[in-house]
Amino acid sequence: MKVSFCILLRAGVIAFCMLTTAFAHAQAWPNKPIRLIVPFPAGGPTDLVGREAANILRGALGQAVVVENRPGGNGTVGLEVLAKSPPDGYTIGLTAITLSIAPHLGNAPFDPFKDFAPISNLVSMTPIVVANNALPANNLKELVAYAKANPGKVAFGTPGVATVPHLGAEMLQKAAGIQFLHVPFKGATQQIQDLIAGSTMLDFQSSLVVALPQVKAGKVKPIAVLTAKRASQLPDVPTAAESGYPGVVVAPWFGLGGPAGMSPEIVKRMHEALIKGMQTKEVQDRFAAIGATIETSASPEAFVAYIKAEHTKWGEVIKAANIKVE
Repeated sequence: MKVSFCILLRAGVIAFCMLTTAFAHAQAWPNKPIRLIVPFPAGGPTDLVGREAANILRGALGQAVVVENRPGGNGTVGLEVLAKSPPDGYTIGLTAITLSIAPHLGNAPFDPFKDFAPISNLVSMTPIVVANNALPANNLKELVAYAKANPGKVAFGTPGVATVPHLGAEMLQKAAGIQFLHVPFKGATQQIQDLIAGSTMLDFQSSLVVALPQVKAGKVKPIAVLTAKRASQLPDVPTAAESGYPGVVVAPWFGLGGPAGMSPEIVKRMHEALIKGMQTKEVQDRFAAIGATIETSASPEAFVAYIKAEHTKWGEVIKAANIKVE
């Protein structure tokens, strides 16, 4: 009886030590710098989102959060690095709408549902349709009428095949029963310069960053925004939904996630820090300046559901338009 008691006592002590060690380990996180991968080039609006998230976490966790830009493949290169990183809470990354689009194009080096631990959505950008001043259309209704009278003749620019602006254009064409002529470019700045020069007559931009200064300067004219609500920076420009196309809603989103298998406690702690930090006026003002709307997730689980819904939505658009990436 005494031997059994000793065995039970020893087992209890071991179990207690294991729990204490595990608790101490959890409490110790983070005890070294955290790497935040941004799968886009430095200096752009997407980079700003990553750096704001890094600043928020740095303040909340009391540990350095180092941004590492890993551009390439429209975001897939950096996301692959994130997916293959150790799930120890010391590597996180900026996730994007790319997670919901790339798998449908056959070139995604990751599984959007198995390879990541979503933390929270952060912001969505404001896609806008702008036109050359010579185009005889000043709103979406007039543009559709003109396109119907000139099928396949209205050339529009985007940053490339299967980019968010391209998919938004495909959504609009299908909804309105019209046909444009797609001219892919290598960047938003080049495409709007060619729009001003008259090489194209229409331009789909994924955010207001490049287009807004040209609109304010009178060099191009706004036709519509593709968000669910009007942009505060252009309150007189209606949405596509207001113009009769309620299904044409595009929200290029950016959130934060880690590799699959990351501790739920760490995910929760980061989520809470981000929700609190994104509510400060300073952060909100900085995002408003680039036409971004704060869209944080109520929980990590809600972010997972949003990614799945976006995956379904864009899969349908890509299939309907028969978009393929060579």
